[in-house]
Amino acid sequence: MDAARVLLLGADGQLGWELRRALLPLGEVIGCARAQVDLADLDSLRALLERIRPTMIVNAAAYTAVDRAEREPQAAARINAEVPAVLAAHARTTGAWLVHYSTDYVFDGLCERPYDEACATAPRSVYGRSKRDGELAIAASGCAHLVFRTAWVYAARGSNFARTMLRLAQERDHLRVVSDQIGTPTSAELIADVTALALHRVRTSPAFAARAAGLYHLTASGSTSWHGYARLVLEHAHARGVALRCLPAQVEAIATSDYPLPAPRPANSRLDCTRLRETLGIALPPWDVQVHRMLDEILPPV
Repeated sequence: MDAARVLLLGADGQLGWELRRALLPLGEVIGCARAQVDLADLDSLRALLERIRPTMIVNAAAYTAVDRAEREPQAAARINAEVPAVLAAHARTTGAWLVHYSTDYVFDGLCERPYDEACATAPRSVYGRSKRDGELAIAASGCAHLVFRTAWVYAARGSNFARTMLRLAQERDHLRVVSDQIGTPTSAELIADVTALALHRVRTSPAFAARAAGLYHLTASGSTSWHGYARLVLEHAHARGVALRCLPAQVEAIATSDYPLPAPRPANSRLDCTRLRETLGIALPPWDVQVHRMLDEILPPV
């Protein structure tokens, strides 16, 4: 079997960085960072696809400025909906596989149970609508695809919620963190590894490829609130001897209404990953185990 030729868009982001590593066993990985391709220029993107002729396209690029999207709906739609449509059209024409990532924001967050793939979407923000439209464009294209919805993504590299909490806890005596939004912190490393495993099985098993295309939910297992997440981060840091002005017990739980933002956030971001587990046959690790691993990586040694 010939090695895959993988085009990775968004290669300089948190997820893209992990995908660079995870996808290498598949073959040649051509990573395109933000400075290398202007995704807002769809003709330029089409020319890139024609020049590279990938056998697999992994789209880790996205417009993720959730609040700014309320002011820039056209920019969000271009990157999150129109770009996936171009990628899907090319994949359909050439027979390439397309991997794309979506979000819990496609749901309204009002359901009391974890959302599965059959749940109706009802985004409440410009960002959520743009990501939903990207999903629909890919499905309508008829290309071979894997769309992974995920949530609360973090990585050891770059900025993330844990780093922000650590910094603020060293600067302030008191922190206030939302406690009525529930979700699952999920590492970019996990998403990248699951992606690579799925693509490996697609390449090596025609039977798997025939039934694998479609939409999947992909998060770690379990759930917490942003307040619970913050407490765990500070408890870990405190146990490691990091000097904190705000101790874990001093993190105040507040309601979403106490911290208004331009774009509505889903109150329930929990995703049911049963289909992914049953299809790939892998156990998704608990969210806190992976957060502890990330903290061990970014905190100074004991």
